[in-house]
Amino acid sequence: MRYLTSGETHGEALTAIIDGLPSNLYIDVDFINSELRRRQSGYGRGGRMEIERDTVHILGGVRNNLTTGAPLCIIIKNRDYENWKDKDIPVITRPRPGHADLSGAIKYDQRDMRNVLERASARETAARVSVGAVAKLLLKNFGIEVKSNVLEIGGEKNKDEWKRCIDEAKKDGDTLGGIIEVTIEGVPIGLGSHTQWDRKLDALLAYSVMSVQAIKGVEFGMGFMAARSKGSSVHDEIYYDGKFLRKTNNAGGIEGGISNGMPIIIRAAMKPIPTLRKPLNSVDINTKEEIKAVYERSDVTAVEAASVVLEAVCAWTIADEMTKKFGGDSLSEMMDNFNMYKKRVEEY
Repeated sequence: MRYLTSGETHGEALTAIIDGLPSNLYIDVDFINSELRRRQSGYGRGGRMEIERDTVHILGGVRNNLTTGAPLCIIIKNRDYENWKDKDIPVITRPRPGHADLSGAIKYDQRDMRNVLERASARETAARVSVGAVAKLLLKNFGIEVKSNVLEIGGEKNKDEWKRCIDEAKKDGDTLGGIIEVTIEGVPIGLGSHTQWDRKLDALLAYSVMSVQAIKGVEFGMGFMAARSKGSSVHDEIYYDGKFLRKTNNAGGIEGGISNGMPIIIRAAMKPIPTLRKPLNSVDINTKEEIKAVYERSDVTAVEAASVVLEAVCAWTIADEMTKKFGGDSLSEMMDNFNMYKKRVEEY
């Protein structure tokens, strides 16, 4: 499978085209919209969330709520577009440290950095959440579930303290990042491969996670703690009781680039949002004058929203690997192949 997204944060709409879905997959639009609502939730979000009420419109690839095998096209309207379309939008020449503004402007030869930041904005993730929701609908047929949990915000692990931390950061004109854990349960043994670098499941998932705006680190299972431990306390011992099993999951569900049947555990580090109410020092790209960076409307933190985005991109990667391994142009054919493989694994 593959997908592409298009659209800008204040453009008319975001779009996504998904190619390679098996036919006869039930597309639950209400579920997709509920995932989009989850993305817009969380304490510390900005004023944009009071404007947008994201819902999808399916343009193609679905008939009678079932996929046809043709590319599926999704559109998400930007309500804020009506507030921007007739305005004389000021040119942006003051790049924000930590954003794509300056590097993107130089790379694409843009003197108005709005042409960069409009696409680099995390608003684009609404399209990816809709794609991930479709992937979740596919995975549901195979008993695979993708969940997330916020572990830290602003370095604070106590959930009861998060609101206070966010309020303090807002008062100071600052922003906060955090740590998110994604758990994928029900993944069969055998997704991914050890045979080539670009087929390793952990590499593919890491790629997906790191593609999300503001994510700066990723680990599986014990992650960096494994580097500080002895091998005897890291590797998951193997047992047999009618089937192969492990009593620990330090590997995070992947060994040698292949899923081992245990839950896949991923943690991601999200940096603080680079748009600050008290802007950092910058340089005007035209005058070269030292000046404060531009301020665009922004969140104080979006860690909870990012957890939904991470679920989406991980669900897509697992769904893609499922279609690679079990093939099939229709869902029933794919499930037949899966059940046959599952029986073979049980008899191994």
